[in-house]
Amino acid sequence: MSLIKKLAGETALYGLSNILNRVLNYLIVTPYLTYVFNDDQGEYGIHGIMYAFAALLMVILTYGMETAFFRFASNREHSVSGVLSTATISLAVTTFMFVLAIIAFAEPVAGFLTRPEDDLYVILFACIVGLDVLAALPFAHLRQQNRPIRFAAIKAVNVVANGIFIVLLLEVFPLLAQKGWIDAPVFLDKEKRLLFVFIANLGASLLTFGMLSPSLLQIKPVFDRVLWKKMIRYALPLVVVGIAGMINQLADRYLISRWMPGTPEENFVSSGIYSAAARIAVLLNLFTQAFRYAAEPFFFRHAAEDHSREIYGQVGNVFTIVGSLTFLGILFYMDLIQYLIGSNFREGLRIVPILLMAYLFLGLYFNFSIWYKLADFTMAGAIIAGAGVVITLGMNWYLIPIMGYAGAAWAALACFGFMALAGYLSGQWFYPIPYPIPRMLGYIVLALGLYLLSLWFREILQERLIPVLALNTTLLLAYLIVVFKLERKLFRELLGR
Repeated sequence: MSLIKKLAGETALYGLSNILNRVLNYLIVTPYLTYVFNDDQGEYGIHGIMYAFAALLMVILTYGMETAFFRFASNREHSVSGVLSTATISLAVTTFMFVLAIIAFAEPVAGFLTRPEDDLYVILFACIVGLDVLAALPFAHLRQQNRPIRFAAIKAVNVVANGIFIVLLLEVFPLLAQKGWIDAPVFLDKEKRLLFVFIANLGASLLTFGMLSPSLLQIKPVFDRVLWKKMIRYALPLVVVGIAGMINQLADRYLISRWMPGTPEENFVSSGIYSAAARIAVLLNLFTQAFRYAAEPFFFRHAAEDHSREIYGQVGNVFTIVGSLTFLGILFYMDLIQYLIGSNFREGLRIVPILLMAYLFLGLYFNFSIWYKLADFTMAGAIIAGAGVVITLGMNWYLIPIMGYAGAAWAALACFGFMALAGYLSGQWFYPIPYPIPRMLGYIVLALGLYLLSLWFREILQERLIPVLALNTTLLLAYLIVVFKLERKLFRELLGR
C-alpha cells in the first residue's frame, strides 16, 4: 500500500472522528447558543472572546510538547514511555502554576479581556484550560499509537456531555425552578446564562480528563532532564508558531471589540456576529484538522523512506482538491447552512466567503510548513508566523475602523495568504518538495470561478431556493468531473485499482 493511501486512510479515520465531533457540536451547542443569545449578541461576543483566549492559552501551556512528543517518540534512542512521562510531568507542573496565578489575578485579567466583573468567567476558564492541557498528551499518545476510534469516542463524549450539561442548566433546571419543583431561583436569572455555559464546559472537561486519567496513571513517573532539554529546544520555536497562529486565527474577535468605532456594548455585538460567521467558515477546518491529526505522526514515521518528498507533494495536491471542494460545498448550500445560527447573527454571512478562502490558505500553509518540523528547523516556522502576526495586527488596526468586522476577514485572508506563500518558498529553499503548484492554483481558481458563476445565475433565478440549489449542485458536480478527469491516476491509487 502506498504512503499516500496510508495517509488518506488515517486522515479519513481522524476526519470521521473530527467531523462527528464538530457535527455534534454544531447540532447541540452552536445553533442552540446563537438562538439562546439571539436577543443578547453582546454576551455571545464575550463567549467568543473567552474561547479565543482559551485557545491561545492552550498553545502557550502545551508549549509544543505534542509535536516534540511525536518527534522524540519516533526516535529509537528514547522509549515512548520515557518521552511521554517526561513531557507529562513538565506540563503538569507548569499547568498547576498557571491555574494558581490566574485565580490570584482573575479580576485584572478579566478587565483586560472583557470587563472586571467577569472574573468568575476567567477562573472557570483557567480550570477548563488546565484540564484540557493535561489531556493533550494522552490524546497525542492515542494518535501516536494509531487509535483513532478511542480518540474519537472520548472527543464525542466531551461534545455530547457539554451539550447535555448546557441543556440541563439552561432549560431543564430553569423549568423545574419555574414550576416550583426545586428551590433554585438562580436558574431563572437570565444574566447567569453565560455563566452556566462555562460551567457546562468545565463539567465536560472534567469528564474527559477522567476518561483519560487511567492512561496517565499507567505512566511510570520518570523525568529525564537531558531528554527534556532536547524537547524544549525543539519545541520552544513551536510555541512562537502556536501563539502567532492563535493570534492570527482568533485575535480578530478581541480586536473587533476594541477597535470598532462604536460603544463597548455595540462592539461586543459586532464581535458576536463575526464569531458566529467564523464558526460557519471554520467548517472548512474539519478536513484541515483531520489532516493535521493524521499527518504529523505519519510524516515523522515515514520521513526516511524513499520518495517520501514526492508523496508530500501529492498530499498537498489532494488537500487543495478537497479544500476547494469544501469551499464550494459550504457556499453553494449556504441557504441551508445559515440556519445553524440565530437570525440576528446572519448579517455576518457576507464575510463567510472571505474567511473560507483564508482558511483554505491556512490549510495550505500547514501542508507547506511540514518541512521545518521534519528538518528540525522550527525557528523558520516562528519567523513566518511572527510575520503573519504583524500583518494581522496591522491590517486589523487599519481596516476594522473603516470596514467594521469585514476588515477582520480581509486581514485574515491577507495573513494566511502570505503565510502559505512564505511556507512554500522557504520550504523550496531549505527542504524542496515537488508540489504541483500550477495544478493546485488551477483548482482554487476553478472553485472561485464556479462560485462567481453561481452568484451571477442566482440573480437570474431571482433567489428562488430550489432552482438555486439545483444549479449549485450541478456546478459542484462539474468541479468533481473536472477533478476526476485530471486526477484519474491519483483516484486509481487511492481506490487501490
